[in-house]
Amino acid sequence: MEKIQPGKYVEITYDLYRVNPDGSEELVHQVGNENPEGLIIGITQGIVAPLEKDLIGKEKGSKFDIVAQPDEAFGMRSDEYLITLEKEVFEVDGKFDSDMVKPGEVLPMMTADGFQVVGTVLEVDDKTVKMDFNHPLAGCVVRFKGEVALVRDATEDEIHPKGCGCGCHGNCDEQAGDGNCGCADHSCGCKS
Repeated sequence: MEKIQPGKYVEITYDLYRVNPDGSEELVHQVGNENPEGLIIGITQGIVAPLEKDLIGKEKGSKFDIVAQPDEAFGMRSDEYLITLEKEVFEVDGKFDSDMVKPGEVLPMMTADGFQVVGTVLEVDDKTVKMDFNHPLAGCVVRFKGEVALVRDATEDEIHPKGCGCGCHGNCDEQAGDGNCGCADHSCGCKS
């Protein structure tokens, strides 16, 4: 059986728990066999460091159970990620969608660099929308409990995917709105 090493493509299934200050745990996310999470060890960005470290040397079928502190997992909450935006940012065809943009709603947005981020609407007033772009588990101790579903060599396309994650699929020169970012200057990070 192949062992997990840097450069290997790995699929995992797991339950993610928030560990409360009193030691109790709350299930907040599940990744099951029907849609395992795929990653490339040492290449995929954003993997919780203790989880990635624990996976090294494991094989298909191996179990894992790790606890990560906030600074090792999703970071600490920061006021720098509380952003107030003009309501016009949320207009579609000149109209503000008050059914979609309301307190508590979680909305995908694009940064100026072409990266998708997710924010929670905190407040809406006559002119602005206050958003929280902290990760929902920022400041939390978390526990990952799961199993390795697959281990294999990563393909060249998996290591060096076409496009940059901004939705342009390597075609930055196209106009936004049709699946392409429209940056034209590759400022989104795409090298195609």
